[in-house]
Amino acid sequence: MPPVISPEAERQEILRHYRRLLRTAKPYLKDGDPKLIKKAFNQSLEAHKEMRRKSGEPYILHPLAVAQIAVEEIGLGTTSIVAALLHDVVEDTPTEISDIEREFGTKVARIIDGLTKISGVFEYGTSEQAENFRKMLLTLSEDVRVILIKIADRLHNMRTLDSMPRHKQLKIASETLYLYAPLAHRLGLYTIKSELEDLYLKFTDTETYNEIKAKVRQSQAARNRFIKEFVQPIDDELKSQGFEYEIKGRPKSIYSILKKMKKQNITFDEVYDLFAIRVILDVPPEQEKAACWQVYSIVTDFYQPNPDRLRDWVSTPKANGYESLHTTVMSRAGQWVEVQIRSRRMDDIAEKGYAAHWKYKDTGSIQPESSLEGWVNKVREMLESNNSSALEFMDEFRQNLFVKEVYAFTPKGKLIILPDKSTALDFAFDIHTHIGLHCLGAKVNQKLEPLSYQLHNGDQVEILTSHKQRPTPEWLNYVITTKARSKIKDFLRDDKRAKAEDGKFLLEKRLEIIGVPFNQENFNRLLAYFNVPSAQEFYYRLAMGQVDGRTIRESIFTSAKPVPSVLEPKAFDHEVSKIRGVRPDMLVVGEHTDKFDYSIARCCNPIPGDDVFGFETDQGLIIHRTNCPRAVDLMSNYGNRIVRAKWTDQLELAFLAGIRLKGSDRVGIVNDVTRIISTSLKVNMRSITVDANDGFFEGQIMVFVNDTDHLNKLIQRLSKVNGVLQVERFDS
Repeated sequence: MPPVISPEAERQEILRHYRRLLRTAKPYLKDGDPKLIKKAFNQSLEAHKEMRRKSGEPYILHPLAVAQIAVEEIGLGTTSIVAALLHDVVEDTPTEISDIEREFGTKVARIIDGLTKISGVFEYGTSEQAENFRKMLLTLSEDVRVILIKIADRLHNMRTLDSMPRHKQLKIASETLYLYAPLAHRLGLYTIKSELEDLYLKFTDTETYNEIKAKVRQSQAARNRFIKEFVQPIDDELKSQGFEYEIKGRPKSIYSILKKMKKQNITFDEVYDLFAIRVILDVPPEQEKAACWQVYSIVTDFYQPNPDRLRDWVSTPKANGYESLHTTVMSRAGQWVEVQIRSRRMDDIAEKGYAAHWKYKDTGSIQPESSLEGWVNKVREMLESNNSSALEFMDEFRQNLFVKEVYAFTPKGKLIILPDKSTALDFAFDIHTHIGLHCLGAKVNQKLEPLSYQLHNGDQVEILTSHKQRPTPEWLNYVITTKARSKIKDFLRDDKRAKAEDGKFLLEKRLEIIGVPFNQENFNRLLAYFNVPSAQEFYYRLAMGQVDGRTIRESIFTSAKPVPSVLEPKAFDHEVSKIRGVRPDMLVVGEHTDKFDYSIARCCNPIPGDDVFGFETDQGLIIHRTNCPRAVDLMSNYGNRIVRAKWTDQLELAFLAGIRLKGSDRVGIVNDVTRIISTSLKVNMRSITVDANDGFFEGQIMVFVNDTDHLNKLIQRLSKVNGVLQVERFDS
């Protein structure tokens, strides 16, 4: 139970938070703003007076905290403070949007409407979450502040997630990592993005989080000493050249340390860039670029740079407006250190991306010179042209969040920035839809390339077109940008509709010839006879010659036995309850599973012994490992299709698993490895590849094993082979 606090003490606590908010916002306020904020505060206080949060504290502290984050950490102004204070009023109390509009104006009302969750009926197979995200994102094209206040709201919820029940913690944390962290990153809010990722880890894998946190803390003193020594010569030189500057050390976030450890398969002590040194210059805008390169030259006078690690976002900023010069240099202690060089303006944009960029004149619109504007326009276009389901929409939106980019040029030298892994076909659609739809191929750096050619930085691309060329369904495999996907889908849908019309005409003619009336009953018989699911599909196949019109004969309509309509729903639920039998919530994999279709997920290759869950799809159940890279995505979007699962003891089945070996090369090592595999454990090997280079070898072996136990024994034995330094399982 939370401690009982007197109403007076609570009132003082609320006022303390309110006064702090006003103090923080003071420099940004114009005449009349404090009065408006006070009015919003009083209305929110009144609306939430009976409500408490799960932690027991008065509910009003939540809107106050969200407003505080909006001002202090994102840099928003009065309109946003008012909207943040009132963001839950419409949802939780009888107050209507129209009341807000009357009291506080259209802008605030529109923002709050965007923040109010949609209620109502959702069709099966869509996710309520995805629908809410979609509604919130649709407001992005009107006013970006909706998303920023939503991020502030989510950040405060994550900071106070302790008081939530465990299942809620997991759901909210997964969703945060899935959507809000990438969104914060894309809007340039790096500090918030890092905190959201760390909080995700804190609640989903507390042990690892605490372990890394403790190690970071232990190495703090040594790190500070190291930074001081490293910075000393740079500091002296900058002073002697008369620069106005600030130097600070920035530790890496816990989540990104763990990500690096997993990705490179290294221990905490091997993560070399646990921190970065940042040099921030106070220089006028027109001197920024030259000054950054001058400082780069000073840094590399003292320390040897790694030429592969130079990142120049000063000449070409990232799409979210991030500008900085990064280099990694070798310190005298033999450690790599990342040095980031930027101006004060660039640092503001990096810390408070959005607000520093858009210098809101309280209009909610964006200044045209920002490259973020280009991204928002792309999103706007995507939202307007998108008529896929909410979940497909979420997937496509997330693909647009991840920021890696490729820079290519038109024949006339215009720079086109596309997401990483974009193809020549994406490039064509980016220039113009018409060029995309008639694209034959491309000349990349004067060389002919197919539609599926993946672009590289610096490619110069000339698109070749023909008025005879038309998109085919295969084209969807060649593109990754939302614009290209939606335009191809639109074309294919319209094309199919037009062909279906032709098919309908052909059917009417054929039925006329054989003297059969064209009615629903006869049509159902046709669908069932040819086993086609829908009318449009049947007409389309008829027009394309996949169904031969001449095989439509009178006998189909006159046979006594009625052909069952394929449109009847399958008794799916009944089947499932029959199969799941023993415990309705637990599916046993491997025992009598021939009764339904299940398959092993390719992304994580589970084998007996792994913790697994089932995921329902149209093709049957797919079994994933619980630590599969896609698990977060599936659980946060399709909770209703997840089935708990476990393996039974079984030895007659063999599963494919991958083993990676590294070590020093010697004569006969491959022979020793294969002998252990085939003799000692009766394991069948499907393939082996070994790559040796300069006395070091790396090998990958695909073997058939019964379960994790079997695999672990094999890994143990292989690690004892003379010369083998590392053995690990990998997901093929």
